[in-house]
Amino acid sequence: MVPFLALMLLTVVQVGLLVRTRVLVTHAAREAVRAAAVGEADGEIRSAALASADLDPRRLHVLVHRGSGRATVELKYVEPTDVPVVGPLVGEAVFEARATMRLE
Repeated sequence: MVPFLALMLLTVVQVGLLVRTRVLVTHAAREAVRAAAVGEADGEIRSAALASADLDPRRLHVLVHRGSGRATVELKYVEPTDVPVVGPLVGEAVFEARATMRLE
């Protein structure tokens, strides 16, 4: 009974960490598109995304598209699942977020 409860607790912790990362990636995309909308360079846009969330820069990929009066930023982030016992069973999680804003 105790091992089952421990496994369930670790699963809840892992799910919580993944939900947190999903929220951070969405927030980072919104901050990055704000920087893109005011005409910042691609490096500054990436910096804005990283500054807004606690994400590993080595795992974050940022694509910026500008056209038709709009800026679109696409983020892709690979999150390791490193909670003991549960993490290796799940594997790495990939989160993607996209945000679009009118150019100023």
